Amino acid sequence: MPDDTVRTPFENSPSPDRAEEARPGALHGVRVVDLTQFEAGTSCTQTLAWLGAEVIKVEEPTTGEQGRSASTDRPGADSYYFMLLNANKQSVTANLKSEKGRGLLRALIEKSDVFVENFAPGVIERLGFGYETVCHINPRIVYAQIKGFAPDGPYGKFLAFDMIAQATGGAMAITGEPDGRPLKPGLTIGDTGTGLHCAIGILAALYQRQFTGRGQYIEVAMQEAVINYARISYASQALWGKPAPRVGNQSILGTNSPSESYPCKGGGPNDYCYIYTSRATSQHWDRLLKFIGREELVGDSRFATAQMRFEHRDEVDVMVSNWTRKFDKHTVMKMLGEAGVPAGAVFDTQELSSDPHLRRRGAFVTVKHPVRGDFTMPGWPVHMSDSKVPIEAAPLLGAHNREIYGGLLGLTPDELTALRDAKAI
Repeated sequence: MPDDTVRTPFENSPSPDRAEEARPGALHGVRVVDLTQFEAGTSCTQTLAWLGAEVIKVEEPTTGEQGRSASTDRPGADSYYFMLLNANKQSVTANLKSEKGRGLLRALIEKSDVFVENFAPGVIERLGFGYETVCHINPRIVYAQIKGFAPDGPYGKFLAFDMIAQATGGAMAITGEPDGRPLKPGLTIGDTGTGLHCAIGILAALYQRQFTGRGQYIEVAMQEAVINYARISYASQALWGKPAPRVGNQSILGTNSPSESYPCKGGGPNDYCYIYTSRATSQHWDRLLKFIGREELVGDSRFATAQMRFEHRDEVDVMVSNWTRKFDKHTVMKMLGEAGVPAGAVFDTQELSSDPHLRRRGAFVTVKHPVRGDFTMPGWPVHMSDSKVPIEAAPLLGAHNREIYGGLLGLTPDELTALRDAKAI
């Protein structure tokens, strides 16, 4: 009989380990001039690198990008923070306060497709590489800027980091317990979330350039990216006619129960399983009741609708917790998942990075760093059938000076030596 099983293109691959396969990257042939620092900008350019673009990170010659030394545990060794945000890039040095250094950057711009920066407001313009200048050098270039706030707004000159964007973009206002203080979400959506938004814009601009022949200017404000992540909170505001509240682990719409992380056997800080039932119907709720041995409550008026379950959520939480405490979180997730009830164990970073399935998927990869040695880090989560770029360790400062300046720009060894002596690189 014919096999009607639906398979993804990856399942038909001859290799069981997709993380080890290499294919030409989807952005092969795209060259990016990377003047980013910390996380918002670097996550954007790393995304482009993971998609196959040639990303040339241009850094200050003596200390390099600030993220190299931020939070490092070993003087003279790049921080893990930097390594996680700059994999698959090349590093060259250029002193942009010297004319010779600026000349090198101009030469790179002439030969590139994308220019990305996220310096503090006004810095790139003072260095002489604002959009109009760069566009004049190369009209086909896609020029992208990430700032904390819209440059033309009341906060346009203010500095911002992830937590500032999360505060001003509404994330903290909806995170935490109802009667508690606003909390910063653990994920850096203000930084990496903005970087991903910017990468999407760059990809769209590169596509449009095929038809127009022109590059364009892209601007993403971190505050506005966080607002975009919080779209559903505005459904809450429209539904209830007041600002979206903090609801702990409940749905932001506040219209259903169970919607909570429930304690499991073990008693550790992450021995919990999140259990949720859809507010669309009572199907998931009925399955849960039957599975935990409370089928007598199917159809009970107190829990007949999502809204009624939310009004009686304290009773729901006690009932579900009494059952989950009998099992570890993995067992709870497995049993309920197989029963057709949405459930997710609370996995910590160690559990995730050690998971053999996630390792095989390439969700985590181990790279060899010239100073740190083997280093395990998250990989690129978007799987493409005809594009697979192996993950490489973040570069040492200036590691590609000879390769880029000598190969791409055609400078001789003597010219490189002269630039080094002049402290231009």
